[in-house]
Amino acid sequence: MAKGKEQADEPVEDIQADDLPEEDPLFSAVREGLPPPREDDLIESQAAEEVEAQDPEAMMALLQEAQHQAEEYLDGWQRARAEFANYKKRNERDQQESYARAAGSILTRYLTVQDDLERALKDRQAEGDGKAWAEGIELIYRKLTALLEAEGVEPIKAIGERFDPNFHEALSYEENHEVDDGCVIDVVQQGYILKDRVLRPALVRVARSTGDENNG
Repeated sequence: MAKGKEQADEPVEDIQADDLPEEDPLFSAVREGLPPPREDDLIESQAAEEVEAQDPEAMMALLQEAQHQAEEYLDGWQRARAEFANYKKRNERDQQESYARAAGSILTRYLTVQDDLERALKDRQAEGDGKAWAEGIELIYRKLTALLEAEGVEPIKAIGERFDPNFHEALSYEENHEVDDGCVIDVVQQGYILKDRVLRPALVRVARSTGDENNG
């Protein structure tokens, strides 16, 4: 018991403020008699010290690398956007061409019906029962013509025009000095276009003048 009492009475060495580590902000605050700093302040202070401790040249290199990477990302995004826009345009163009081909194939079949109606109306009767029949045929012809026009079908200009193999198909070349050489003088079968696309060329007769007549 006496021995334990002696141990309890041994003097405890006092810790002086100067003995605290200088590098610890908490101990520095205690040394100066200030309240201990907050944990957030300690984290921010340490981060600032780390940044200040880094080499400025290394920081500039990191910044340049980050800028270069950002430029690469931007360039890649712009290329992807341009490629998608081009793909969208190609897709829309392909769809329009597919629709035009399908529509042209269908509308071309109606042209033969229109040809038959036109031939029937050329010999129409003006009197009697034939007159009423002709009027009915003409009504059908007009409805069919209106339907084709609504779909964008237009007749190809031919008579009096210069022969153009893109729109005309020559059935014959005939001497004719009343019109210029190479002009269309008659249409055997009307041609049609659909939005600048030829559904069928016009079958025509073309004027041809001899050299002797031209010289005379």
